[in-house]
Amino acid sequence: MGFLDKLGFGRKASGAGKSGGNKGESLKSNKRVDIEARFEKKKTAVSGTMSKFYAARDRETDQLVGLKLCDLEKFSFFESRFRGMNKPSEGEISAQMIHPNIAKTLEYGLTTNKEPYLIMEFIDGPGLNNLIQNKDTERLADHRLSLMRQMAEALQYVHKKGFIHRDICPRNYICSTDIEHIKLIDFGLTVPATEPFMRPGNRTGTPLYMAPEIVRRRPTDQRLDIFAFGISCYQLMTFDFPWPGGEVSGLAALNHDTSKPRDILGMRPDLNRSLANLIMQCVQPDAQDRVQTMDQLLSTLRSIPSETNT
Repeated sequence: MGFLDKLGFGRKASGAGKSGGNKGESLKSNKRVDIEARFEKKKTAVSGTMSKFYAARDRETDQLVGLKLCDLEKFSFFESRFRGMNKPSEGEISAQMIHPNIAKTLEYGLTTNKEPYLIMEFIDGPGLNNLIQNKDTERLADHRLSLMRQMAEALQYVHKKGFIHRDICPRNYICSTDIEHIKLIDFGLTVPATEPFMRPGNRTGTPLYMAPEIVRRRPTDQRLDIFAFGISCYQLMTFDFPWPGGEVSGLAALNHDTSKPRDILGMRPDLNRSLANLIMQCVQPDAQDRVQTMDQLLSTLRSIPSETNT
């Protein structure tokens, strides 16, 4: 219940399940796609960092899909930072992500207007951000720990594939309608976890979830995702941010480096201590003080009994 049947075009990404390969070339369309002719948009667009998402009917397959259209100006500006660095495209990266907690990419390419597009499985459920904003305790009841584990497993997979997601936040996790399952979406800002892409200067992401090393233009690595993951989980458990004034965007990320995060137990004294300590360790301003890897994080998460109060 909740997730529509997986859709397919009789093709598999030969780059899936391993870094490198042909980076999902078999999912790439070889012709420009007329979006208005091929798709019937069903819902108002949801805006992402550099794109818009639609629920749409694919007239070629008569299936409901997720349609992502990139803003050409924003996309071109972002990609220009990596000119000459052989950075894989979002479609090439997304096509490699074959995991039960990551939305499946079905096709990618360029529109007739030269805008990058992706077609992905449609997930019929709320974004985690909506559940948090609505303080939906009733729907989240008994699911929080399970959702956190699934979120972590998706991010662990991304890291093992050799990438940094760079935009981990509740908006990029979508739940099934019964709130039992959750999937990670949006690899628009994702880069390889290699030295050229971890140099100071790439200040992309959602400001409220940016690690201090991004804001201060320091070298980065996969621990910036762990920081953003920690903030997302803090919100999942409290419906609030670790820093006062977190609802304000802009330069709010500067607070992450100049003040300590609020102790989650001060807001949720009933929370399991091991879980609380894990979340707090993720949101430490100094990357050296954080949980260092998703393997380490998941090991701790899996040791917490499923019946734990969350």
